Amino acid sequence: MDRRRFLASAGLAGASIVAGCGSLQEQSTQSPPLVEDRPKATYYPTHAEGMETLGTGEAGDYRVGLTYSYPHRFWTVTGTTTEQVTIQDADSVHLMASVWDPETTMVLPVQSGVSITIDADGETVADKQPWPMASQNMGFHYGDNYQLDGEGVYEITVRVDGMTERRLGGFAGRFGDAGEWATNFEFSRSARDNIAYTEYPDQRGSRAALELMDMEMLPTSQVPAPEALPGELLGTGRGSDEVYAATWLTGADFLESGQSYLAVSVRTPYNRVPLPMMSLDSTVEVGGETVYDDALSAAVHPDIGYHYGAVVEATGDPAVTVETVGPSQVSRHEGYETAFLGTPTLNF
Repeated sequence: MDRRRFLASAGLAGASIVAGCGSLQEQSTQSPPLVEDRPKATYYPTHAEGMETLGTGEAGDYRVGLTYSYPHRFWTVTGTTTEQVTIQDADSVHLMASVWDPETTMVLPVQSGVSITIDADGETVADKQPWPMASQNMGFHYGDNYQLDGEGVYEITVRVDGMTERRLGGFAGRFGDAGEWATNFEFSRSARDNIAYTEYPDQRGSRAALELMDMEMLPTSQVPAPEALPGELLGTGRGSDEVYAATWLTGADFLESGQSYLAVSVRTPYNRVPLPMMSLDSTVEVGGETVYDDALSAAVHPDIGYHYGAVVEATGDPAVTVETVGPSQVSRHEGYETAFLGTPTLNF
């Protein structure tokens, strides 16, 4: 099945950047052996690669940034099962696209998809959709390994489709249309092989995470801390290592009289990176009466961030149950591939 259908159903050069501390060395396009007996949770990876920024630009309502690094191993997710994508000998780079709102700088997961086309001398070298991904040091982005036709200048076009997620508050009426942005990329193996590369022999496998990169040209993909969410915080809970925060809004500008809004924000531990593309159901009781029993819809709001929510035809103090029907279907870089795969039920 094509990636978009599956997910729907379930030029300025920058300095290389790397987070954390460790030993810096020159790197090949291979990775060190994985940690044995990895925990079923977030863990410190064996290594981290830096990256080079190729540029940022406007793509319709969106702003897009493009970076590259060494080819990566990563894991795709189908249901509750992961599958490792290994580095191929012909892989040249790992391209990463970030998409955000230029007004608030909020990183926007776009379930309908992103595509990257690479051309050289009028010929298309690659044309495919990168995977939606979660990385400890880069956060949420779209990425994949790409095979180039040797060294030289390439034109890379990034297309972002219109959002299908519910857009609330200041995002209402925006991001409905697709946008494109293009930049040139002069690829050389020597430049790629000079990108920072750090190994963590003492920390790898421990229950911790790399810090998010400090990227001057790209925003950080974080959702608000639970106590910073608008509305009445109903509580937080831990699933299969992911953290759920539920808040109850009344009087919001997108609500009518007698309505409330339930928002459930799901994020990684440590860095509060949003976990998109989940399937959540919820039951809400007010005064002992069930007032909502249905799925929660993916949505974005400038103050809530990416979340799962529903308009509830009731006000008052709620009792909320959230059932995880399907975990986040985003692909994962090392350190996340064993986490966030359960289907917990939480009460708030």
